[in-house]
Amino acid sequence: MSRRPYVRKAERSWWLHHPRYVAYMVRELTSLFVGLYCLFLVVGLIRLAQGQAAWDGFVAAFSSPLGVSFQLVCLAFAIYHSVTWFALTPKAMPLMIKDEPVPDMAIVGAHYVAWAAVSIVVLIAAGM
Repeated sequence: MSRRPYVRKAERSWWLHHPRYVAYMVRELTSLFVGLYCLFLVVGLIRLAQGQAAWDGFVAAFSSPLGVSFQLVCLAFAIYHSVTWFALTPKAMPLMIKDEPVPDMAIVGAHYVAWAAVSIVVLIAAGM
């Protein structure tokens, strides 16, 4: 046994050399923006609990051009994250019914149908 084990050098840009790695890293990056948006929604709930003036300030901040831009970037990242995850789902969660594999398109399609149904319910609950 060697006293000096082999340590392979890894570049910081290792993931830029293959398109699948780039897609994976971008998908992982999108989760940060989704988490940030969730954090800002929690801040909005806190401001709502603090009263009308605090809530109005929060709404004004989110209605500013910077706030709208942030929301649009978060929306784009959330859509990218969802679409790439739905495409990955049949590989991450293979489904068998009566010892027969469910086709990949059926699993992906079911996710899109559920996404649309939940979106419709949320829009109805929001009064739109």
